[in-house]
Amino acid sequence: MSVQDVGKSFRVYQSEWHRFARWFGIPVTPSEEHWVLRHISFNIQPGEAIGIVGQNGAGKSTLLKMITGTLRPTEGSIHVNGRIGAILELGMGFNPELTGRQNVWHAAGLMGFTPEQISQAMEDIEAFAEIGDYFDEPVRTYSSGMQMRVAFSVATAYRPEILIVDEALSVGDTYFQHKSFDRIREFQDQGTTLLIVSHDRGAIQSLCDRALLIEKGGVVKDGDPEEVMDFYNALIAEKENSTVEVRELDDGKIQTSSGTGEARVEEIVLLNSKGEVSDYVGVGEDVELMIRLGVHQPIDSLVLGYGIKDRLGQVMYGTNTWHTAQVIKNPEVGEKYLFRVKFPANLGVGSYSLQTALVDRDTHLTANYEWLDRALVFNVINIDKITFAGCLWNEPTIHIERQV
Repeated sequence: MSVQDVGKSFRVYQSEWHRFARWFGIPVTPSEEHWVLRHISFNIQPGEAIGIVGQNGAGKSTLLKMITGTLRPTEGSIHVNGRIGAILELGMGFNPELTGRQNVWHAAGLMGFTPEQISQAMEDIEAFAEIGDYFDEPVRTYSSGMQMRVAFSVATAYRPEILIVDEALSVGDTYFQHKSFDRIREFQDQGTTLLIVSHDRGAIQSLCDRALLIEKGGVVKDGDPEEVMDFYNALIAEKENSTVEVRELDDGKIQTSSGTGEARVEEIVLLNSKGEVSDYVGVGEDVELMIRLGVHQPIDSLVLGYGIKDRLGQVMYGTNTWHTAQVIKNPEVGEKYLFRVKFPANLGVGSYSLQTALVDRDTHLTANYEWLDRALVFNVINIDKITFAGCLWNEPTIHIERQV
């Protein structure tokens, strides 16, 4: 795929006659012209995975629509080799009065599949969407997540040479997101080229070989996904599952968990420097997190991840045993494991929660055995440190010299 010096402008004319005249090649100057994209150029090799990131209104979706041919570029050229499977907007133009099954026939037909091909794929599409009897109900009765399930199932019924996914996947539930990313990975392994728009840093870094950052209608960075995402976050800062279970805790807070259940956390406690279970620890105190888990179904690998979040949900610190090179390979069903995580509580005064993740590798995108928010809540108090502000204890040594 090649995108060369592409730009897109939207024009306003003084009258419809001026617009019609422009269609027939008569030179007419528009009264207003707004360029959404300008001078966009990049090449994508077969089988490459590209993440497209940028803030809302940057032009990401407009670019994808031009690549798929639903919009014509105002300038420049786009050359595509191979069949494109695309999910650009929720519903893919589904007719709300038709059933999910009827819309599949319609959408797949527009994609160029024969009635025989659609009939052969229908059972798999229905099974992958997992919306039960709703598949034969009018789409107007669907939630946005159900529409997304059917749309993704149709677009990926046959492996395309190029798969384009806009942020529409973000409306799906956690379980279907995981399932969708698994299918995307399968297509990648088989040589499908991927273009994905997402604000999910983990998805971009896990799925993509490259990332493009679009800002103010142009590509401002093209390179390693981690570097591009770091730069993207800097720009933002400069300007400003599996089944899902929700339950209420004893303190009235809501805990959300998801996962396929092959492994689960069975106990989690925090020990203070004296080895006592405690909900309160001092700033800088050496503490130990004890996490006991069990394996309930056969899995190839087991990774424990954890993150410490402040009261606003911002992650203060997180890592997992993939990064520490402590992956458990082929654990036996019924086995128990105790993880002992020691660290100094170098946190500011306040309330914190712990989230845990049991996965198979560095992210939850390939297998999410269990993701547990608010697995543990604890408080940090200042017992013996100087007064300070902020979420990090980083006590300095200050020297003062009088200058003569």
